Amino acid sequence: MQQETLTAEGDQNTTPARAAWHSRLRPATRNLLARDSKAFLHQSLSTPCLDVIEAADGAWLTTIDGRRILDFHGNSAHQVGYGHPRVKAAIQDELEHLPFSPRRFTNIRAIELAERLGSLAPGTLEKVLFAPGGTSAVGMALKLARYATGRHKTISMWDSFHGASLDAISVGGEALFRRGAGPLLPGSEHVPPLDQVERFFGPGPAGFERLASYIDYMLEVQGDVAAIIAEPMRWTSVYPPPAGFWAAIRQSCDRHGCLLIFDEIPSGLGRSGTMFLCEQAGAVPDILVCGKGLGGAVMPIAALIARPELDLVAPRLALGHYTHEKSPLGCAAALATLDVIVEEALLARAARLGAVGLGRLVAMKAKIPTIKSVRGLGMYWGIELANPEGAAVAERVLYTCLENGLSFKIGNSNIITLCPPLNIKEDELDLGFGIVESALQKACN
Repeated sequence: MQQETLTAEGDQNTTPARAAWHSRLRPATRNLLARDSKAFLHQSLSTPCLDVIEAADGAWLTTIDGRRILDFHGNSAHQVGYGHPRVKAAIQDELEHLPFSPRRFTNIRAIELAERLGSLAPGTLEKVLFAPGGTSAVGMALKLARYATGRHKTISMWDSFHGASLDAISVGGEALFRRGAGPLLPGSEHVPPLDQVERFFGPGPAGFERLASYIDYMLEVQGDVAAIIAEPMRWTSVYPPPAGFWAAIRQSCDRHGCLLIFDEIPSGLGRSGTMFLCEQAGAVPDILVCGKGLGGAVMPIAALIARPELDLVAPRLALGHYTHEKSPLGCAAALATLDVIVEEALLARAARLGAVGLGRLVAMKAKIPTIKSVRGLGMYWGIELANPEGAAVAERVLYTCLENGLSFKIGNSNIITLCPPLNIKEDELDLGFGIVESALQKACN
C-alpha cells in the first residue's frame, strides 16, 4: 500500500473502495471493463478504469448503463462543455475540405489559430508552435529554453505535474510518475511547491518572500540555469501564491538571464476568469504553454507561445516536428473554442460563478468541521480535508458522489477539486455542489 500514498495527481484505481465500486456495476459493464483491462497496459490513475462511458454532452457523461454523471473533473479540458455545437460544426466543416495537412505545408486554420493565440496572450507573447498534446508542448518549451540560453539546467517545483514523458517528469515532481524510472534529465533542480511554503519557509507572505529569495540565490550561485518552469497556481491543490511572488521571480529571471516558462495547460483558456491565469499573477513569462481545453474537449492540440525575441533561435534545428503539428481539424476546433469563450462571455461568467461557488464552500466549511480550508480561482475550487483522516474521507466522498451522479478529482490525496465546464447551467452547478455537501456530511458523521 505504500505506493498508494505517493500520488498527488488524482484518485487511485487499485484501492478496496475501487474494487467495491466495480462489484456493484452491472455484469455487462464489468465485462467491458475486463476487456479494457486485458487490452491495455496497466498503470496508475487509469487502467483498470472506473466505468464505461457511452455519451458526453454539455456537463454530463452517460455510462453504458444509462447513468448520467455531472463531470466536475473533465481532465480540465471541458471549458466549453462536451459536444458544443459550434466546435462540432467547425470540425465537420473542416473535415469536408482539409482532413490533414502534411507538415511541409501550412493551412488557413493553422495560420488563423496562431495569429489568434498571439493576440490573446499577455505581453509580447506572439510566436507560436503547435503540438498534439501538452506534454509535447512542454518538451518544446524546454528545448527552446536550452537553445536560447545555451544552458541545460531547470528549476521547478516538487509535486508539480508537467506531463508524463521522461523530460516532463524530470522537471515535474510527483513520485508517482518519477519513482523507478531511472536517470532523468540532468540539471533538473527542484524547490518546495507553493502549498508547502509554510512548512519550509514560514507562514504568510513572508514565507513566499523567502522562497523567492531562495530561488534567486539558486540562480545566482549556479549561474547556468536555462529556465524556471512552473504552474502559476499549484493546480492539484488549488493553491495560488500571494500577489508579488511571480513578479519577484520574473525580476530574478531577468537579472540572471534565465527564462520563465508558465505551464497553463490546465489553467488557461478562461478557467480562472481571465484568458490566462498569469494575467492575474503579475508576471508575463517568456514562454507560455497551453493545451487540454484548446481542442474543445474533442481534438488533441496544445500550443507554445513565446516572445518574438526567441524566434530564429533554432532555425536549423527541430523543436517539435510533429506529424499533426498543424492539424486542420485541431486548429478548427481550437478557433471555435476561442470563439465560444469570447462570444458567450465565459471569462466574466467564470469570475462571477467562481465567487458564487466559493461562497457556497465557505458556508459548507462552517457546517462541516472536517473541512480544513476552501479555495477557488474562477470556476476551479478546492476543498481541503483535515488530516490524518482527510484522504480516507476524500475517497468515501468520491464514491458517494459517483453513486449520486457527480465526478470530481482528488488532489494531494485529501483535496476535493471541482472543475465544471464554464458554460454549465446554474441549476446544474447548484446540483453538483449539493451532491458534494451531502456526501461530505454523510462521510464525516
